[in-house]
Amino acid sequence: MQKIAPDVKLGKGVKIYDFVNLYGCEIGDNSKIGTFVEVQKGARIGMNCKISSHTFICEGVDIGNDVFVGHNVTFINDLYPRATNSAGHLQSESDWKCIPTKVGDGASIGSSATILCGITIGKNAIVGAGSVVTKNVPANTIVAGNPAGILRKIDEQKKSLQQPKGAIR
Repeated sequence: MQKIAPDVKLGKGVKIYDFVNLYGCEIGDNSKIGTFVEVQKGARIGMNCKISSHTFICEGVDIGNDVFVGHNVTFINDLYPRATNSAGHLQSESDWKCIPTKVGDGASIGSSATILCGITIGKNAIVGAGSVVTKNVPANTIVAGNPAGILRKIDEQKKSLQQPKGAIR
């Protein structure tokens, strides 16, 4: 069972699995949306993305092309969420401001990561599983931890994986 609102913009070849809730969002060509995913109004997912199961993409999130989002990733769009306003009534949209988040092309976000609002995850960056991202992540950088910290640049990792001449394989 899928719940896809009529205002959702789906590109060509999008694959959507069961128990998905999409409304007011945009999903680019050839992207895959896993089971138990919610994508809220005003969120955008680019082309050739894979959004794994149990992920929550809230209003204000802009995901570039060729992005991988692991299982159970949560995006946040409010730094100071409250149930009620100063008058004691349940908050409405007029009581808070959505703070946008940007994920650059080619980035990968590991399972169970939490991405706070107002940040940018740079092009080709990698966020380790279980990380809590509280600051911008530079392009081509690997971050992990709580709070997420820089482990290394991706170019450095590639160099460290190269075998020296004559090495035993």
